[in-house]
Amino acid sequence: MRAGRGRVNRVLLGLIGVVLFGVGGLVLLGGLDLPAKWQLGLPAGWPWSRPDQVLLPARQRTRWTDQGWWWPVVIAALAVFLLLVLWWLLTQLRRHRLTEILVDSGDGEGAQLRGRALEAALTAESEALDGVDGAGVLLTGRRGEPHVRAVLALAPHADPGTVVRRLSDEAMAHARRSAGLDRLPAEVRLRAVKHRPERVS
Repeated sequence: MRAGRGRVNRVLLGLIGVVLFGVGGLVLLGGLDLPAKWQLGLPAGWPWSRPDQVLLPARQRTRWTDQGWWWPVVIAALAVFLLLVLWWLLTQLRRHRLTEILVDSGDGEGAQLRGRALEAALTAESEALDGVDGAGVLLTGRRGEPHVRAVLALAPHADPGTVVRRLSDEAMAHARRSAGLDRLPAEVRLRAVKHRPERVS
């Protein structure tokens, strides 16, 4: 799924880049009066061939402005375009959950491990550590190179260094061995659990 999304993103970015490069080249060609300087024989009706030409003539700019439907359609189209661009940017910035991991089964074929299964195992083992009141684990990255993002809620008596060390030596090591991975990088965030002060009588 991520590979398909990545290909679509690359194709879209490539097409947008080609269009912007072409339009910018046409504008520079006319704005710098390069056809006259280089004696280029441009076809009749070629847009933006002289510095005094505008990008949109007045006739084209005002063609439908006297129609009642024109401005609502323009505003709606721009709003939809803006929403699509914002949605696309947010999907690029958001880290996507890894749905499966490619495991080396030793027979040259490989196997697939569900990402949520490994997340659940890591979460359960992390919450079983002494000093951890709660844990949340998310797998990101690529199928062959997963990355772990973990958030641990520490109990008041917990030692952060000990918790992180046990997480690396136990939970992360077990996950790495079970998935047959050479390395499993992790980003761990620690937060303290808020608790009510106890009343001393």
